Amino acid sequence: MDKNTVLSRYFGYSDFRGGQGELVGAIINGSDAFGIMPTGSGKSICYQVPAIIADGVTLVVSPLISLMKDQVAALAQKGIRAAYINSSQSASEINSICRDLIGGVYKLAYIAPERLQNSGFAAAAKQMKIPILAVDEAHCISQWGHDFRPSYLKISDFIEMLPTRPVICAFTATATQKVGKDIVQSLKMHSPVCVTTGFDRPNLRYEVLSPANRLETLRKIVNQRKQQCGIIYCNTRRTVERVQSSLRGAGIPATKYHAGLADDERQTNQDDFLYGDSPVMVATNAFGMGIDKPDVRYVVHYNIPQSLESYYQEAGRAGRDGGNSVCILLYSPEDIHTAKNLIQDEEAKAGLSKRERRITMRRDFARLREMIGYCKESECLRRYVLEYFGQHHGKNCGNCSNC
Repeated sequence: MDKNTVLSRYFGYSDFRGGQGELVGAIINGSDAFGIMPTGSGKSICYQVPAIIADGVTLVVSPLISLMKDQVAALAQKGIRAAYINSSQSASEINSICRDLIGGVYKLAYIAPERLQNSGFAAAAKQMKIPILAVDEAHCISQWGHDFRPSYLKISDFIEMLPTRPVICAFTATATQKVGKDIVQSLKMHSPVCVTTGFDRPNLRYEVLSPANRLETLRKIVNQRKQQCGIIYCNTRRTVERVQSSLRGAGIPATKYHAGLADDERQTNQDDFLYGDSPVMVATNAFGMGIDKPDVRYVVHYNIPQSLESYYQEAGRAGRDGGNSVCILLYSPEDIHTAKNLIQDEEAKAGLSKRERRITMRRDFARLREMIGYCKESECLRRYVLEYFGQHHGKNCGNCSNC
């Protein structure tokens, strides 16, 4: 089958979107590929279509268990055999899946980056036919990225120990030029075909508010959108609990998500949001990566994020279906102190040397200053975001609270 037949038969589309066709074609032809594409632009199709065509199993490095489960479930509905391996499974389950991967049962396998360092999996991988290795959320590989994960740095070591080097492809929604170069170098990509489709999402309206009473303002925002789905991001678990309790006390069916909840409760709450039982999700930034809910009509940041990369990625979970949606940031100067403390806590826990902590803290504080600049910007908010990512946007957008 050619790429257009696969796209039509399995995904129901007659044409590729901007950038997809070029990336898919490059991967099928054996070239490494790197795509920077906004949330909702269909990054996963760029490696899933070649995986269906290729002989063997495509490995997809994915950072979150919930993301893996959702992707595998969606592929199963399309009749595509896929599996995932992560810490939620028993050793016997993992061994069984590895045997099936060696036997060619699956077309795609989603793997946590830490799994690539497992000696048992590495031994099994040497017996698999792996034509493609895809790295999702590739910004996690860059020490200059907003969500750096040291385990991602080991991906190139795993690739080098394979008997045959697969085609390497990487995808992210958030990468400055510096981060993009770091991704290509860290993965040791061979002259990759690089496609940046642009960061602008015209269907999203950006607003920054500085309310005297945030909870009261938030309740008004949600009540004005009773028939719509929304996500409210908070900077700490305690704030999530307080905001969700306040909304429920006002009769708003809000659920919650943060790392302090039991796994079963987190999964139940996520499902309630995805399937409409609770149209409002109050969460820390642990929620949302890879969540494929197209009809989120508003995203509210109750607190200031630590970087524009984080804000762009989280706000971008609104309007994935192309429908008009709003991204609202409730700015309070007191959040700056909390954000600085969070940065210092994260660096302290990262196991870095004093010199590395000094460098990363300087970098993260610089990002926070850019985020504060967005909150205080008096001109076009869209232009501020796009020019941060290196995309020129000379005119006022006419679709933000400043314009």
